[in-house]
Amino acid sequence: MTTRTPLTAHHLVKTYGTDGVTTTALAGVDLTIAPGESVAVMGPSGSGKTTLLHCLAGVLTPTQGEVLWAGQNLASLSDAARTALRRTDFGFVFQSGQLLPELPAEENAALPLMLGGVPRASAVQTAQRWLEFLGLAGMANRRPGELSGGQAQRVAIARALVGSPGVVFADEPTGALDQQTGAEVLRVLTDATRATGAALVIVTHDPQVARWCERTVQMQDGRIVTEHRRETSSPDDVRATR
Repeated sequence: MTTRTPLTAHHLVKTYGTDGVTTTALAGVDLTIAPGESVAVMGPSGSGKTTLLHCLAGVLTPTQGEVLWAGQNLASLSDAARTALRRTDFGFVFQSGQLLPELPAEENAALPLMLGGVPRASAVQTAQRWLEFLGLAGMANRRPGELSGGQAQRVAIARALVGSPGVVFADEPTGALDQQTGAEVLRVLTDATRATGAALVIVTHDPQVARWCERTVQMQDGRIVTEHRRETSSPDDVRATR
């Protein structure tokens, strides 16, 4: 279980290209994600939101600036150390789930633990508890092809949470789902991260998805242009206060 600590980005710049022809994906981004906070990063295609997520998670190294986690600059870590960090301190939920089709749900969910050296039996036992918590009791032995889209995303959420990460990153987690199933997945995702104390960062272009988060930052041309915070973090909570 990782220490709960802020994730902080200072003046992030990310450029691509050589020989004097460059594209700027991030143009000086400052952002702090507090422990347990849920943040939606919005913006049109090309605004830099996915690049920001990848820099925050240590997948990409910024051209300038730094990302600090637990007192460490991610860019100062070796590739192996950043990979290990993404198995322990950070969890990921992708649009397509990216489950391994040949593995049952329990082993898909247990993968971060097993890759980190946890014995299979113990890792699977932990994964099974998460699957039950997320409403998938009795489905541990089903392979991804035997699950609905919403069920598969719940397996992906279990995989993201199985190592008790400090931050869960979700890149368009409902983009491949219908509206009702997407809302169910967002409810599970936000409830589960809130229950564990993990921060949640969701990249989305959809305002309805962003409404599930406590704070929304809007990006354009590689910069954060606006942000706002709401008192409640789900559409149901919003309706209940009216």
